[in-house]
Amino acid sequence: MDRRARPAENASAPMILPIVEYGHPALRAKGRRIERIDARILKLAEDMIETMYEAEGVGLAAQQVGLPLQLCVIDVLDAEQPGEMRVEDAAVPLEDYMPLVLVNPEVETSGPIEGFKEGCLSFPGIQGMIPRPASVRVKATTLESETLEFDATGLLARAVQHEHDHLHGILFIDRMDADDREAAAPLVEGLLRRNAIV
Repeated sequence: MDRRARPAENASAPMILPIVEYGHPALRAKGRRIERIDARILKLAEDMIETMYEAEGVGLAAQQVGLPLQLCVIDVLDAEQPGEMRVEDAAVPLEDYMPLVLVNPEVETSGPIEGFKEGCLSFPGIQGMIPRPASVRVKATTLESETLEFDATGLLARAVQHEHDHLHGILFIDRMDADDREAAAPLVEGLLRRNAIV
């Protein structure tokens, strides 16, 4: 698959969607399972991929565009150390799978806990040290309604965990190292005041 998703035949061009920021209720909402991959979901995934690229992110969850659904997109191909992906116990070229679209993903973590500085498109200008397990095993549905199972390490594993958290209303500030969380608190509170929907 090309790095950029191809528009479906007769479909409109991809749209850049607004990314919601901390304070928007969708970010704390657990996503609904997607029961059917229809034209609406295909278009949403395409728009999310385009939005992720425009924002120069490596992942985006449906909650971040205001929709509490079990859908996220990931692309770590341009990262200096993207990590490894294994399908059926064999390493696979990442370019064959990026951008990665995961529908209703189930994630199991394993390996040592590693700290790494993360940011989030819904928290502009805020970063913090986030401890996460080094490896993941993922089972998800693809846009072709097929089951995809893979193992991942490195940045890919971290991106999967970050986006999977979003799908369950968990934010990176919830997992942030205590010192970094305290340092980021004024900026986080500012976002909350600016974006809270009363």
